[in-house]
Amino acid sequence: MLGIGLDNSDGHRRITRGERFSVVGGSEETHDKMTETLIKTFEELKHRGKDLNDTDPRELAEILHKTTPR
Repeated sequence: MLGIGLDNSDGHRRITRGERFSVVGGSEETHDKMTETLIKTFEELKHRGKDLNDTDPRELAEILHKTTPR
């Protein structure tokens, strides 16, 4: 999975890589939220015994919504 943040105004280049995801760009807050969301999403998939490639897009959208920090 790939997260791309477009709200960076401080000129800092942010890149975070996980085993199955990368997060690029964004403000510090946005970048941190995207990273947290993707980490929790993969934890939830593991908890459900699912792989990203075998997950229905609607189920993945539900998981992403559930794991996105408010």
